Order: sequence, then structure tokens, then C-alpha cells
Amino acid sequence: MSNTAGKVIKCKAAVAWEAGKPLVIEEVEVAPPQKHEVRLKILYNALCHTDVYFWEAKGQNPLFPRILGHEAAGIVESVGEGVTELRPGDHVLPVFTGECRECAHCKSEESNLCELLRINTDRGTMLNDGKTRFSKDGKPIYHFVGTSTFSQYTVSHVGSVVKINPAAPLDKVCILSCGVCTGFGATVNVAKPKKGSTVAIFGLGAVGLAAAEGARVSGASRIIGVDLNSNRFEAAKKFGVSEFVNPKDHNKPVQEVIAEMTNGGVDRSVECTGSVQAMISAFECVHDG
Repeated sequence: MSNTAGKVIKCKAAVAWEAGKPLVIEEVEVAPPQKHEVRLKILYNALCHTDVYFWEAKGQNPLFPRILGHEAAGIVESVGEGVTELRPGDHVLPVFTGECRECAHCKSEESNLCELLRINTDRGTMLNDGKTRFSKDGKPIYHFVGTSTFSQYTVSHVGSVVKINPAAPLDKVCILSCGVCTGFGATVNVAKPKKGSTVAIFGLGAVGLAAAEGARVSGASRIIGVDLNSNRFEAAKKFGVSEFVNPKDHNKPVQEVIAEMTNGGVDRSVECTGSVQAMISAFECVHDG
């Protein structure tokens, strides 16, 4: 049992006080985990563009002050009532789309949008009691997508924490909690390319490279990478990308270029940029039928 279990922990956190304003390193208080909750010591963070998007608060409901962060790795510090699957010292990844393991979505092979723990960017409190576990000078600081990893300690619902092999290097596997599983899962579990198929990947950042790896392990015969940054092409080869297209190098829409390359279009395409234009191109580069 941790000697901090059941006690309030004071630690450093990067707090977003206002939309678009620089994060401020503050000393905050992190309350003990309540029923079905886990308190984590965060050791490594990666920065996902989703954090930036909600920090800017453009086009969504602003909720501040808030501790952002969701792509991270750490160790369980203590557990709340009813938590049996995790214990102090376990190496874990926090995940923003958790699983209660009981609802219809969790039991389905087609969806993981848990009725209880699906991503909810508007919720800034814990499900158990509607309160925050973060505070400063007695005033609450809101949570972010159930993870809030830009803090040395955080509290999450147990269903939003995944135990991993303690031999896995936490500074590397932290990206598995968002970027890698997003891209890899989109290809393997949603696109489901068949062996020998052709796949186009739009965007060769972390998510796109993971999507390409998903196509590679699925047995795709051709993986076409599309990106506006040609410097990404060389690294993408390590993830199975065999051909590259930079839309800026052509005087026609990239979907037409890909259609010509593949005799009518690819079998599957995965869009990993969030750009509306890229979404249209990804849709239109797939062959009829």
C-alpha cells in the first residue's frame, strides 16, 4: 500500500486557465480515488493535436480551468473502493475511450463506444460524484476526457486505465494510449483490408503511420502514402508504405492521381489528418463497388 493512499497529494500540473493562453505550471491538490477510480503517477506524456484543439477552444464549449493531456503512461499509485483489476505499482496507460465491460457496446465486436465511458469532451468532473479530484486553493480544476495527464498525478475511472507489461518502456508506449491505437485500430478493425488489397493512407503523422502498419500486417499488397510533407516519406517505408504521393506535385486532384495509379481506385483508404478536403479525397480515391 502506498504511503500516500487515502491522502491528498500535492504535485505539479500544467493548468489551462483560459482558452489559448499559455499553460501555467501550478502546484495543485489531487484528491484520493473514490469508488471505481484509480490514482496514477504519470511518468511520460506525448502531445496530441486534440489537446491543442481543446486548449484553443475553437468550435466547442470552453471549460476552464482545466488540466489537459491524454496520451501518457504511468504507474498506479492507489485504487478506490471496488477496484480489483489493478493495484499499486501496476504499469498502465490511461485511455480516453474507456470500457465498462457491461453495456451493449462493450459486449459488441463492432463498437467500443461504451455507454458509460465513451469520450465526452464536455464533462469535466468524475462520474462517481460529479466533482473534480483536482483543486488549487480550494477551487476546482476540471478534468479532460477522463485522463488529464498533464499532471504528475491524476485520477481516472478504472475502466479508462489499461494494465500493460511492466517490461514495456513507458517513454515509448505512451503513444499507444492514443495515436497508435487510433490509426492501427481504424485500419484493422474498421477498414479491414483483405490480403493483397490496395490501401491509401492520408496523412503520415503518428496516426497515419500506425494506420499504414495496420495495412501492412493485414497483408495489403500496395500501401500508398499521401502527405503534403515529402520529408515524411522515407520514415513511412518502415511501416509498409510502398508508394508516395504529394498532392502539391500534381496539377490534378490527388484522388484522380491515385485512381490512375491503381486502375480505378484503391480498395480501402484511411484518412488521418482531420482535413475536410483530405476526407473528400480519401472517399473519392476508392474504386466503385
